[in-house]
Amino acid sequence: MMIAVELPLRIQSEANTRGAWQARFFGRTKPQRSATVLMLRPKLGKRISFPVRVTLTRIAPRALDDDNLRTALKSVRDGVADALGLKNDRDPRVAWDYQQHRRAPNEYAVSIVIVNAEVSQ
Repeated sequence: MMIAVELPLRIQSEANTRGAWQARFFGRTKPQRSATVLMLRPKLGKRISFPVRVTLTRIAPRALDDDNLRTALKSVRDGVADALGLKNDRDPRVAWDYQQHRRAPNEYAVSIVIVNAEVSQ
């Protein structure tokens, strides 16, 4: 099983932003999480069998360092966990990977790939 979705989201690092937490939550975090759930849930249906590996890829003209990449994708990660029907994103049945790709200026997106992680050995 493999599910791939590309969301037209502009993800930026929250580590260096200033301002009240309410502005960040209602301005970026909540809309990104909701959009992730709305776009991903119809693709999932009832086809999910755990364990799974989720790869989140930030697509933007400029790369972030590794710790900022994880922080920037946190709301998307929470949205994926919501769409999978998990209580939180710490569920041991889900492995999380992070990547980023560069694209032309003003082209932003997030790619989500979910694959069944069961590997025959």
